[in-house]
Amino acid sequence: MHEYVGALHIHSNYSDGLRPIPEIAEIASQSGIDFLLFADHMTLEPLKMGMERWFGPVLSIIGYEINDADNHNHYLAFGLDEILSPQLNAHEYVEGVKKKGGTGFIAHPDEKRTAFKEHPPYPWTEWDVSGYNGIEIWNHASEWLEKLTHTNKYLRVLHPLKYLNGPEPETLKRWDMLNKESVMPGIGGLDAHAYPYRIGPITIYIFRYKVLFRGIRTHVLLEQEISENITDAKESILDALRRARCFITNYRWGDARGFSFTAGEGKNIYHMGDTIKGNSAEFNVMLPQPGHIFLLRDGCVITKVYNDKLTFKATEPGAYRVEVKKKSRPWIYSNHIRLRGNN
Repeated sequence: MHEYVGALHIHSNYSDGLRPIPEIAEIASQSGIDFLLFADHMTLEPLKMGMERWFGPVLSIIGYEINDADNHNHYLAFGLDEILSPQLNAHEYVEGVKKKGGTGFIAHPDEKRTAFKEHPPYPWTEWDVSGYNGIEIWNHASEWLEKLTHTNKYLRVLHPLKYLNGPEPETLKRWDMLNKESVMPGIGGLDAHAYPYRIGPITIYIFRYKVLFRGIRTHVLLEQEISENITDAKESILDALRRARCFITNYRWGDARGFSFTAGEGKNIYHMGDTIKGNSAEFNVMLPQPGHIFLLRDGCVITKVYNDKLTFKATEPGAYRVEVKKKSRPWIYSNHIRLRGNN
């Protein structure tokens, strides 16, 4: 498998981001990022302007962020040539993206915050909808704002990476339950804007791209090296995300390149996103450096160890995934491997 590191859910100056896409791509290149998924609000103008291309070693993929009339139910859509009608509700635009052959992820699904009226939450409320490809289980901007108060705001402004505690428990619980039924990929997003923020006479920029690129990343695993052809490279990345051939990391606690979560049954090797038809399998975890490894089945921890590897013989059906922590902080979240049983 060939591993590539991405920064997802990026906003540029085509909507409410600070910088133009070529500058963001240059910053990403300096940060060791291989690909970017842009999702400016309700526009595909950067696609029309030729911004979906290679910028040196960085692949820029252009999608857009959709919302309903109440500015709820934000949806990250990729692989479209034009935007859908802005009058659609969540059911309609999820279905519209699917019909047009696009790829869609529910954004910051369980967002909640009350400390600042000027920063209201934008949660997903239409959970009876179907046809989406995955869920953004961890969103940097959402978590940062949810924990923001009048007493801690200056510390959080100065240290935007330090205080991330991981996805919302409500989101993880829903994600685990969905994966018991079928493949439901989880991705991590930055929601990067580089907001200007004034402290007295001084203006600073929260979530600068250079800072956020050292935070939440989504790594994809491809069966072949990525193509130089834009169309092929884009499809291989989106295909890996749709198949849950990916994992989420917080680079703040270490470079997670080389992380592996697989399962074996006989001569077969299964990867994240796979389903094993059988009554048992040996799960294997390998880390590039030691950490606290937690193996979960259907959202419950079944074994844990501090090491750079873990092996576990599973005999119960369920959706298995891995969490890894460094210094009690969340470092890695794998996608699931399902053990189905023979029935």
